[in-house]
Amino acid sequence: MPETAYKSGFAALIGRPNAGKSTLLNALVGEHIAAVSSKPQTTRTSIKGIITRPEGQIVFVDTPGIHKPGYTLNRRMMGLVADALAQVDIVLLMHDVTTSFGSGDRFTLDLVKQAAKPSFLLLNKIDRLKDKSALLPIIDHYRKEYPFVEIIPVSALKRENLDRMVDLLIVHLPEGERLYDSEIFTDEIERNIAAELVREKILELTQQELPFATAVRTEKWEEVDDATEIHCVIYVERNSQKPIIIGRQGQMLKEIGTRARRDIEKMLGRHVRLNLFVRVQDEWRNDPRLLDELGIQEK
Repeated sequence: MPETAYKSGFAALIGRPNAGKSTLLNALVGEHIAAVSSKPQTTRTSIKGIITRPEGQIVFVDTPGIHKPGYTLNRRMMGLVADALAQVDIVLLMHDVTTSFGSGDRFTLDLVKQAAKPSFLLLNKIDRLKDKSALLPIIDHYRKEYPFVEIIPVSALKRENLDRMVDLLIVHLPEGERLYDSEIFTDEIERNIAAELVREKILELTQQELPFATAVRTEKWEEVDDATEIHCVIYVERNSQKPIIIGRQGQMLKEIGTRARRDIEKMLGRHVRLNLFVRVQDEWRNDPRLLDELGIQEK
């Protein structure tokens, strides 16, 4: 029998905020490379996760959740979505099955239609459904809307059906050689992942508007004899926000640092000395220069 051709290509993860795209990416690569939070607009950049198998290689592109742009930050985030849709081979539309279909889902589906790429529908969070028959009307609705190549119920959190999804994806990828070395699971540099892990802890520990008004950048990364020393700056927009991040007697900042350090040490496999600093930067969400420095590029 002839040898099966090797497959490789890019697959974009798109969907509404909180659909579970970053959770899925982390589950697929087996590493914590994307910030995960119950709060919307957690993902701000395009993060790549890479799976390599003997029969093929898939480069997953995690994108910001689809939302109405207001600040320059949000417009750039939506530009990243459009760029991913234009560049990838396959589109993976994620829908949270615990939510009803709304105007945001309609807009997201229209983007998929406009992209006109082979598309999978991933119905996520099936672990939260007591009655799996509730999936049937959702599947029927989407089937009437668009000719998806595959419709796959999954649970990113519980890793249900992920192997099947990868198997089917490889089948539909174009023939081609590996795009990355087989040992690589992301092209994101470690200093950026560290900053995202710090921001994830801010999302976990703070409330209301503050998580959206903060950003994190790694300013210093130094390998010393017994540890990796990391300095991260947390940006806030107003002077009144700074003491909230720092907390009473510095307790909030200490807790953010402790939680982030644990995850960074797990990623690096060595001791980390993490130093956090809080800086007020008025209207940073509309500051093109700072957005460039944060890696949120204009597309």
